[in-house]
Amino acid sequence: MGAGKTSIGKKLSRRLGVPFVDSDRLVVRRHGPIADLFETHGEPHFRHLERDAVAEALSGDGVVSLGGGAVLDHRTRASLSGLSVVLLTVSAEAVESRLAGSARPLLQRGGIEAWHAITAERDPVYRALASVVFDTSHRPVSTVVDDIETWLDSERGTV
Repeated sequence: MGAGKTSIGKKLSRRLGVPFVDSDRLVVRRHGPIADLFETHGEPHFRHLERDAVAEALSGDGVVSLGGGAVLDHRTRASLSGLSVVLLTVSAEAVESRLAGSARPLLQRGGIEAWHAITAERDPVYRALASVVFDTSHRPVSTVVDDIETWLDSERGTV
């Protein structure tokens, strides 16, 4: 949460000349605001919709941004196997200003403390899935994109 997945993903996809898909935006486009889905139907219902959106997003070529909780589903984790997975991290200090005034459902009852708890719980899963990790705390989006592009080139053997 707040690491810059969407901003970085969009810029990276433009740079690479491939499509960009944000799984959360797919859910919103089809089912309405995530906060409303959480409130009306609960988190399990949202996770089901999210799982379907992620499966669709991963079925094509391009850059895919996954919502932070998407990898909690074992089918999503299996779908990521063999793919280049970039983990974007952010420090608590940097994320606090990024999330100020956020309507994110999982932060509604705890703010930055909730972010800390969620991050601590999910971090081992994120790191187990990651092919590479980049910190976005104090770096411009373009610099992070440069680093990811360089890493992708090295993975493909084009550097």
